[in-house]
Amino acid sequence: MGRHRASSTAGTLGRKARAVAAAGLTGLSALGGAGVAHAEPLRPVEAPLVDGTPCTIAAAACVSVDGKQAWLIDDGVVVHGPVPVSSGGPGMETPRGAFGVEWKNRHHRSAEFNNAPMPYAVFFAPGGIAFHEGNTETTSAGCVRLPRAEAAHFYEYLQVGDRVEIV
Repeated sequence: MGRHRASSTAGTLGRKARAVAAAGLTGLSALGGAGVAHAEPLRPVEAPLVDGTPCTIAAAACVSVDGKQAWLIDDGVVVHGPVPVSSGGPGMETPRGAFGVEWKNRHHRSAEFNNAPMPYAVFFAPGGIAFHEGNTETTSAGCVRLPRAEAAHFYEYLQVGDRVEIV
């Protein structure tokens, strides 16, 4: 699956360090200290776009809300996608911008929406916004929904601290 999924911690930390540097942040506190990314949006970066996507080479995941597509990116190269997605509807729009993956939960259930299942949840934005498995034919409450196999792929690929760009 490319260099991003290398098993060595050094490879992952190198990628995170590049994301922090690209965001204009310094030190481990930018990654939340103990490996948990901060909940605030990341700063935009001045970087080239990845061919075929609307996102920069700093991104690990890219979502086009209007195009209803998402990609996984490794060092500026698309390694998966585009895949179909749905996002938030009127009044519950998916936030746009750059974010860091905060945490993951394979079997998450929503406390806000009657214990609704959110399999393969990868949380990246304030307010509990995540990638997760779900119906891509209807709008969400702000999350980015993916078909089951794609949600599993995003869950395995993305790591805490990885940059997610939503445009």
